[in-house]
Amino acid sequence: MQESVFTKIIKGEIPAHKIYEDDKTLAFLDIHPQFPGHTLLIPKEQVDYIWDLDDSTYHYLWDIAKKIAPKIKEATGCQRVGIAVEGFGVPHVHIHLIPLNHIKDFKMPQDLESPPDHKALAEMAQKLQFTDD
Repeated sequence: MQESVFTKIIKGEIPAHKIYEDDKTLAFLDIHPQFPGHTLLIPKEQVDYIWDLDDSTYHYLWDIAKKIAPKIKEATGCQRVGIAVEGFGVPHVHIHLIPLNHIKDFKMPQDLESPPDHKALAEMAQKLQFTDD
C-alpha cells in the first residue's frame, strides 16, 4: 500500500497542527475544518478501512476519541462533538471529531477550495493541546 498523507504526517514529512499524540495514535486539526476545532484522530498504523483494524487498535482509537472530545467541547464552547467515519478521501482510518451546535452543522460541507488558515489553526491547536500525558 502506498503511504498516505497521514502516514507522512506521522513521519514528520508533512506538518500538522497536532493536539494529541501517543505511541499508537495521533490527533491533529483538519486543515479544512467544518468548524474551528474539527479534529482528525488516526492510528499510527496505516490501515485503509476501519473494520479492518485489529480489535485492540479499534477500541484504543475510540478510547482516545472519548478523551479528546471533552477538550474540544470545552475549548470551542460547542453543544456536542459529533463523529464521522466515512472511509473516503484518505486511505488511512480517521475519525472526524467535529464541534457542533445543531444537527444542520453536521451536514455543513467543508470548504476545500480556500487555503488553510494556519494562524487560526495554530491558535486552536494551542487551546486543544494535551500536555499532561
